[in-house]
Amino acid sequence: MVERKNFGKLKDVIDLPDLIEIQTKSYRDFLQLDVPPAKRRNDIGLQAVFREVFPIESYYGSHVLDFVSYDVIPPKGSWQKALADGESYQASLRVKFRLKSGDAAPMEDEVYMGEIPLITEQGTFIINGAERVIVSQLHRSPGICFEQNYHTNGTLLYSFRIIPDRGSWVEVAFDTSDILNIYLDRKKRRRKFLATTFLRALGFGTDEELLGLFYKFTTIKTSLRSVQPNLVIKADVTDPDSGSVVAKRFDTVTKDLLGELAAASIKEVDVVDTSWDEGLILKTIAKNRARTEVAAAQESYATLRPGDPPTPSNARAMLKRLFFEPRRYDLGRVGRYKIQQKLGRDMNEHSRVLLKEDFVYAIRYLIGLKQGEGKIDDIDHLGSRRVRTVGELVENQCRTGLARTERMVRERMTVYDSNTQEPLTPQKLINPKALGAVVRDFFGRSQLSQFMDQTN
Repeated sequence: MVERKNFGKLKDVIDLPDLIEIQTKSYRDFLQLDVPPAKRRNDIGLQAVFREVFPIESYYGSHVLDFVSYDVIPPKGSWQKALADGESYQASLRVKFRLKSGDAAPMEDEVYMGEIPLITEQGTFIINGAERVIVSQLHRSPGICFEQNYHTNGTLLYSFRIIPDRGSWVEVAFDTSDILNIYLDRKKRRRKFLATTFLRALGFGTDEELLGLFYKFTTIKTSLRSVQPNLVIKADVTDPDSGSVVAKRFDTVTKDLLGELAAASIKEVDVVDTSWDEGLILKTIAKNRARTEVAAAQESYATLRPGDPPTPSNARAMLKRLFFEPRRYDLGRVGRYKIQQKLGRDMNEHSRVLLKEDFVYAIRYLIGLKQGEGKIDDIDHLGSRRVRTVGELVENQCRTGLARTERMVRERMTVYDSNTQEPLTPQKLINPKALGAVVRDFFGRSQLSQFMDQTN
């Protein structure tokens, strides 16, 4: 860099900060070149992508291909030479894999996976002799967003959305009858079911567990003279002599009802205190047809996959796949932080997938909104957006490339016949073109990859 001479008499109060540090640091974190392979962080950059995709296991479990480490071999010339010669300034990516086949000893092999462009001191990339810049993207931040809108009949409806970095969107909203519905995946918004059915499917299977999330239980004597409002019967109460039902579950406790129970020689009855939300969530629980965890999981499966038979194993696998599998669902560090911050939860939680408690706390906050507590979010506010820097953008491209590689590896493992004389090696399983092509395409043709203008 040329040293700048200042002929002015006024001295600078503060040194000019490095304005392109956000670009260079992001790409350095993506490659982690200055960190030894054994000490690289597994939650960022290229290392995170490889750790997500691998190990890859064959359909029958006879072969397992695992990722060991990667090495980036820099080019011999400088970026100025690449610019002058009309070439790309890039490094070779070599990845070490370990293959375990049956009872044989594991085999390690290094595979060339294509070229990765390197960043210059100015935060630019040299692609085919042209200086290019990757523009940072401003996108809707992952996290949770509470909203309100008006129905056509003038009713004010409250809802919240959980927006992941990668995976299915979840929307929970009140309808005009104050019933709480859940919508999974905004592309299929027609497919809705009760939010309490979803909570049951997540593991809060019995009425007691479900009610315990929102209400307090108490026991009252049937001889009481005055009755506190907002009390309902917890479960069906039967006459000990005749076996007939005297009071049904969720019946409102009144003086007359207590008189009937006393007449049937029942001295005490378990009740639910719904004064917190005046029975708002109870309406949705009472509407539930499914009364067990398995039935709720099957009902939600039947709603989302109308053609398939809803077996218990299928239903559980679908829910796990949608929200609790890190490879398919990722809130990201930002999304997790935003959820913890909004719902006022413990900030030490670092899980990148959804937790059952996230839904419970979010529903409580939504009911609070309906009662005039809490704050609505503005999705267009800059506080609800974040910057995707070059490292993250390239990381997403590598994820796409390695997903294709994973499919090819599985197919080759299946096709490979163990009777052939030649042993199976990582070199034969992996096609390096998939990853290299995606990265090359991103730097060469993406809308975010633009020519470095030298105009002022």
